[in-house]
Amino acid sequence: MKKRIMVVGPGQSGKSTLIDVLNDCAGPLRKTQDVIYGQRTIDTPSSYIENPFMYKYLIAIAQTASHVLLLVDQSRPVEVYPPGFAKSFNRPVIGVINKIDLAPENARLCMQQLKRAGVLEPYFRISLKDHEGVKALKDYLFGKQETSEKS
Repeated sequence: MKKRIMVVGPGQSGKSTLIDVLNDCAGPLRKTQDVIYGQRTIDTPSSYIENPFMYKYLIAIAQTASHVLLLVDQSRPVEVYPPGFAKSFNRPVIGVINKIDLAPENARLCMQQLKRAGVLEPYFRISLKDHEGVKALKDYLFGKQETSEKS
């Protein structure tokens, strides 16, 4: 069974765009209410994190993942992760702050959210608009050798 990175985040946080980047896809974005298993990722619907009764599904899906990536949107730092949420997973949990090109005044708030959720540093700060920080994230997730061959 191939291990994939499970990506979790609220609606409009850039989850689908990040998943396309991690899978090296350039196709049109698709919106769905289903779990999608990509080449390297598991795309979870935003409703799974926005509704506490759905957490059990995220925990179950994570059993097939190598890592869990929790995404925070710096332009709209909506608090969706409950305190200690990262400890629900028996996989490494990685914190990613997206849209760092927007609302820089929210940077500290986003890091505090990830800390409250139980995510340990380092946190990856990225912009999918200009790809800032994306290479460092891919290197961390997939290894430097693999991502440098595709860059």
